[in-house]
Amino acid sequence: MLTLDPSAPVESASPDIWAELLADDLPHFETILDEALAPQQDYLSVTEHALYRQGKRLRPAVLLLAARTVFGSAPLPRKVLQGAVSLEMLHVATLIHDDVIDDSALRRGLPSVNAARGREAAVLVGDLQFVQAIRGFVRTIDRDRDMALIELVLDTAFQIGCGELDELQTDLSQEPARLVQHYWRTADRKTAVLFGLAAEAGVTLAGGRTSDARRAGFVGRRLGRALQVMDDLFDLAQDEFGSGKPQGMDLLRRRASLPLVYAMEELGPRHRVSRVMRGEPLDAAGLERCVAEVRGTTGFARAYADARAQALEAIELLRPFPANRYRHALEDLALHIVDRRP
Repeated sequence: MLTLDPSAPVESASPDIWAELLADDLPHFETILDEALAPQQDYLSVTEHALYRQGKRLRPAVLLLAARTVFGSAPLPRKVLQGAVSLEMLHVATLIHDDVIDDSALRRGLPSVNAARGREAAVLVGDLQFVQAIRGFVRTIDRDRDMALIELVLDTAFQIGCGELDELQTDLSQEPARLVQHYWRTADRKTAVLFGLAAEAGVTLAGGRTSDARRAGFVGRRLGRALQVMDDLFDLAQDEFGSGKPQGMDLLRRRASLPLVYAMEELGPRHRVSRVMRGEPLDAAGLERCVAEVRGTTGFARAYADARAQALEAIELLRPFPANRYRHALEDLALHIVDRRP
């Protein structure tokens, strides 16, 4: 059974995944990452390098675990590692752009790229990561079947952009049921689709069957959904020291996260939380009170139950795969995402 560190951030893969299960893959991953970053050296600062070196690399870990679930413990083809690196670069591009959109000063407890270098440079640096990620995926092609992966990558990038716009364009005057539907569509596009790409690409690049690759994609999307809901909960439950960003930012920015939507439904349209979400001004003291009130609703528990249901669905979808240690690691990871406490 894979040991998971309960003190690790929710966005992390357990250290044991890389240190033990993927220990043979790590040096190759680092080498290919260095090769991918080398052409950008004149344009990258210590801030961008920190995003790559201090991140927990959860998405590439999912890709490699999915690949090894069908491939076993033999040395992986280089294209699988190349895919994992490209996936991480695509993720970093989304982080940089997210911080520009949110005007975030912090990322993982450190200055964000836009805070360190300005919005204009951050947008361009994020674009560089995106382009280099696509170039990397193109390099994974060595057979006709791999061509479909490029279409999947481009569709994923498109969906992520749509998800970001969906979040910005949320109509908070809608009925709670419609807001919940909107939330899941946004979560699927903004977060889950990249995990789906990770798992599906891992099986595809490792030579697995098309049916297995598609099933793996469903597993990844369930993991991404669970992670997104837990991020929403941690925004309300974790302080800046624990999460690397101020508490209650979704409420302050009127982002319709799942626990906030559920809380608005329970508290009613006249409650302060609902009024704030519709634009009423909010000071620091008011934010603290609103966060406490949201945490006191049953909506907080409902959102957690939804996250756990997604994790359990991922585990169920994994059952047809070989019962090896890599599949078990993905199962443990699904539980780790929802079992860790703030």
